Amino acid sequence: MILKQFKELKEFLSRPQEVVIIGHRNPDGDAVGSTLGLKHYLDKKGHKAQVLMPNEYPDFLHWIPGSETVYRFDRQNNQSVKALKKSTIIFLLDFNALHRVGHDMQNTLEKYENDFALIDHHQQPDDFTYMYSDTSMSSTCQMVYNFIEMMEDVDMIDKHIATCLYTGIMTDTGSFRFRSTTSRTHRIIADLIDKGAENDKIHSNVNDSNTYSRLLLLGQSLSNLEILPEYKTAFITLSQEEKKKFNYEKGDTEGVVNYALSLKGIVFGVIFIEDEEQGIIKISFRSKGKFSVNQFARNYFNGGGHDNASGGKSELNMEDTIAKFKSLLPQYIDELQTSYEV
Repeated sequence: MILKQFKELKEFLSRPQEVVIIGHRNPDGDAVGSTLGLKHYLDKKGHKAQVLMPNEYPDFLHWIPGSETVYRFDRQNNQSVKALKKSTIIFLLDFNALHRVGHDMQNTLEKYENDFALIDHHQQPDDFTYMYSDTSMSSTCQMVYNFIEMMEDVDMIDKHIATCLYTGIMTDTGSFRFRSTTSRTHRIIADLIDKGAENDKIHSNVNDSNTYSRLLLLGQSLSNLEILPEYKTAFITLSQEEKKKFNYEKGDTEGVVNYALSLKGIVFGVIFIEDEEQGIIKISFRSKGKFSVNQFARNYFNGGGHDNASGGKSELNMEDTIAKFKSLLPQYIDELQTSYEV
C-alpha cells in the first residue's frame, strides 16, 4: 500500500475547496460509483465537488445518485475546462496514470498547476502529490470508504454515498465472487446496507436492464466463442459489423468476457472487440488462480490492471491479433495448466 501525504491532504481538506473528481475513459461501475460517492461526501463536508468523465458511460449506471451532475469532457468541454480552471485540487479515481483518460483530456490535465490526489487499486501507479494506492483492494469504492474512515467521517455516510459505494464494490467484485473480495469487503458492504444501500434494487438496476438488441449481441458473442482446451483458454471475438448489426451501445459488452471464463476447466478468458472509432481491437482478459493477466496484458497488448482482470489493445486487425494471441500461449502452457486447481 502507498499512503503519501495523507495528513497534509486531510489538513488541506479542513478548509472549503473547489474539487474536481475524475474517472477513467469508458467508465465502469467502480469509476462512476467511486467518483460520485466521493463527490457526495465532499459536498457534505462543505466543499464544492464536480465529477468529470472523459466520455459517456453505460445507461445501466445512469440511475446512480448524482449522475445527472456529471460532465462528459468530450461533449461538455467548455463546462469541464471551466471546472478544472476553478478547482484547487483534482482527485483521480480508479485509474493509475493520466493516459487512462484519453489523449485530449490528458493534454489538458498535464497543464494543471495545482495538486492531484490519487485513490486507486491498479498496479504500478504514476506518482502524484497525494496518493492512496492499494492493489489488494477489491475496488476503488472500497478505498473511498476507507478514505472516509481515515478522515474520521464514517458517520457522514448517508444513503446516497452508500448506494454509490455499494454499486462499485458489487460490480468490480463480480457480485462478490472474485478473489479480491475479503471479509473486510463484506463488513463494509454490511455497513453500507445499514446506512441505506438497497442491495436488491442496486443489483436489479445494474443487472436487469438488458435491451432486446443487447441480448441478441450476447448471443452473437457466444456463437463466436472458441475454446483452446490444451491451454485451458477460451476467447470471444466481436467485429464492428456484428456490433452494428445488433445496434451496439456503450456498455453492451460489459461482463461478456466472464462467459468465456465460466466454462468448466477454463482458467483464461478473453474477449476481442473491434473498435472502429479508435482503430484498435479492445481486449479484456480474465483469469482464475495464479496466472497474471495483468503481466500478460502489459507484456504484449499495451495494457494492464489486476492479476485476474486486465485490459489491453491491439493495433493489428482482428485476424492478426488472434494469431498473435494464439502464438503466445505455448510458452504459458505450464502456468495455465496449474493456475487454478480445485
